[in-house]
Amino acid sequence: MLFPGQALVFAQSQSNASGGQNTINNATLEEVIQYALKNQPLIQQSLIDEKITENNIKSKLADWYPQINFAYNLQHAFIVQTSIIAGNPVKLGVANTSAAQFTLNQAIFNRDVLLAKRTKTDVRTQASQTTTANKIDLAVNVSKAFYDVLATTQQIQVSTEDIQRLERSLKDAENQYKSGIADKIDYKRATISLNNTRAAKTSNEEILKGKVEYLKALMGYPTEQSLKISYDSLQMERDILLDTVQNPQATARIEYQLLNTQKRLMEANLQYNKWSFLPTVSLNGAYNLNYLNNNLTDLYSNNFPNSFANLTLSLPLFQGGKRKYNINTAEWQVKRTDLDIKNLQMSVNSEYATALGYYKGSLTNLLAQKENVDLAREVYDVIQLQYKSGIKTYLEVITSETDLRLARINYYNALYQVLANKIDVQRALGQLNY
Repeated sequence: MLFPGQALVFAQSQSNASGGQNTINNATLEEVIQYALKNQPLIQQSLIDEKITENNIKSKLADWYPQINFAYNLQHAFIVQTSIIAGNPVKLGVANTSAAQFTLNQAIFNRDVLLAKRTKTDVRTQASQTTTANKIDLAVNVSKAFYDVLATTQQIQVSTEDIQRLERSLKDAENQYKSGIADKIDYKRATISLNNTRAAKTSNEEILKGKVEYLKALMGYPTEQSLKISYDSLQMERDILLDTVQNPQATARIEYQLLNTQKRLMEANLQYNKWSFLPTVSLNGAYNLNYLNNNLTDLYSNNFPNSFANLTLSLPLFQGGKRKYNINTAEWQVKRTDLDIKNLQMSVNSEYATALGYYKGSLTNLLAQKENVDLAREVYDVIQLQYKSGIKTYLEVITSETDLRLARINYYNALYQVLANKIDVQRALGQLNY
C-alpha cells in the first residue's frame, strides 16, 4: 500500500553533477507546479512578452510628446550657380554654405497615438491574461505527468513486493519438490510467475524513466539533476472529493476573459478606422542657423538665422474606397469575435459535463477497486493457509497472487485517474488560477 509522506527519488548517472538551476528535494505536487511556473521556458517567454508589450505601449505613447530634432549640413560648391539677370550673367550664392536646424513637431490629433492611448490598458491585460492561460495549461499538464509518474512507481513497488513473496513461494515449492511432497509442476509454476513479475517490473522501470524525463521537461528541470518528489497517500485520497453540483460559468474561464479583451481591442480598431475620415493635425516649428561665405576659413564668422512655426492639417480626400473597406473589415472582425465568445459559452457546459462524467466514472471505479483490493488480499491470505494445510493447490495460490497484484495496480491507477479527472473538472469550471 501507499505510505503517507513517502518520497521518490529519480536519478540519472549524472545526478551528482552541479547544474545552473536550483533543484528541489521531496517536493509535493504544489511545489513541483510552482517550480515549473518559475522555470519553464514557455512561461518565461510569456513574462518576457509582457515586458515587450509594456515597452511597445510606452514607445507608441511617446509620440504624444514634442518631437525635437537637430540637423547639420556643410556644403562646398565647386562651381557656383550662374543666372542671367537683365541680360548679364550673375553668380547666385557663395562657394561655402553651412546650416544647423532645430525642429519641433507636436501632434495635436493623430489617430495612431490616440489608439495607443485608448487601448494601453487592454493591451497590457491581454498580455497578462495570455501568461495566465499558459500557466494554467502548464499546471494541468504538470499535475497529470506527476500522477502518471506516481502510478507507474506504484506498479513497480507492487511488483517488488510480489517478487519478494514469489521468491519465498518458489523456495517453498522447491523444498517441497526436493522433499517429494509435491511434484515439479508447482516449482515450475512459481518460476513462471516470478519471471513474469520480474519482466513487468523491468518494463515499468524503463517506462518510468521516460515519464520522469517528460515531467522534468514540463518543469524546466535540469536533465542532469535528480528529481525528488514526495506524496501523502492519505491526503491524496482526501483530495479526490469534489462538489459535483456546481454550475459552470463561462465568465470564470480565462479563455472567456481573453476573448472579451480581444473584443474591446477589435472595437478600438474599428473606431481607429473610422477616425481615418478625420484630419491629422500637428504643430511644427524650426530655427535655422545659416552660414554663407566664399572663404571656407571665414564660413562661421557670419550667421543669417531664420525661424518659423506652422500648423499642418492633412486630410486624404479620396483613396479609392480604402477607408470604407477597412471599416467594413474591422466590423466583421468584431462580429467574428462575438461568435468566438458565443461558441465558448456553448462549449463550456459540454466540457464541464464531459469532464464531470469522466470524474464520476473514475470515482466509481476507484471505490470498486478499493473493495477489490481488500477482497483479493483476504482471498490470498485464506488460500495461502489452505495451501499450507494441503487443501488448495499451488495453482490457486498463483491465481490469488495474480488477482491481488492486479487489484492493487488497478487501485493505484484508478486513484491517480480520479485526481487527473478532477483537474479537468476544475479547469472546466475556471477554478484553476495562477
